[in-house]
Amino acid sequence: MSEGFPYLGEHQRVAFPSPREAGAEGLVAAGGNLSPGVLLSAYTQGIFPWYSDGEPILWWSPDPRFVLFPEELHIPKSLRRTLNRGRFAFTLDRAFDEVIAACSVAPRSGQAGTWITDDMIEGYETLNTLGYAHSLEVWAEGKLAGGLYGVSLGGMFFGESMFARVSDASKAGFVTLVRVLSERGFDCVDCQMYTEHLDRFGARDMARDEFLELLAGSLERPTVKGDWQAELGDHPRFGGP
Repeated sequence: MSEGFPYLGEHQRVAFPSPREAGAEGLVAAGGNLSPGVLLSAYTQGIFPWYSDGEPILWWSPDPRFVLFPEELHIPKSLRRTLNRGRFAFTLDRAFDEVIAACSVAPRSGQAGTWITDDMIEGYETLNTLGYAHSLEVWAEGKLAGGLYGVSLGGMFFGESMFARVSDASKAGFVTLVRVLSERGFDCVDCQMYTEHLDRFGARDMARDEFLELLAGSLERPTVKGDWQAELGDHPRFGGP
């Protein structure tokens, strides 16, 4: 994909090189842009962008893929107690811009900088406006304590990043989102690559070929677009900050 690749709108698509032919690390392509049609094309083909400032956009589909099936969610006892105490309140799609901005500056173990560049922020904010990218916000005492965001297509939720300003906030947000996805019959949460943090919640490796087959089936289902607070948030846990 060349640096001069055209801007693609929501309903335009481009074919990436086959991820099945990529190595285990999963580098599929370099270049292009983060316009809506390019991003949506990538996700529907099992590919996601991940790169640093000063690099071309790098597109990945690792083998294995790290995934969480909602029915396999494991909630540690201490976190279950936190959730039962009602320490946090939750919303959906009420502060997407704040969430992605906070994720972009959250410190990461073993990382000196961020992969959530200004171009990435702009690209996903556009997907949020179009109804494909979504955020879950975690509130404590009326202030944003944590959150996460990702992309939803068909029966698949592609998790991108999370942050916490208060202990357990991102964990509580993740569990709450997975519970909502489970209630709504989503097939899978794509966690992309292994993290010890998500391993504790029941995420596991899946061979890339198997993931791509699962994705193809999930994409046959309708995509829940728009404001998820209105579409999916009809539950007492979503009471706002």
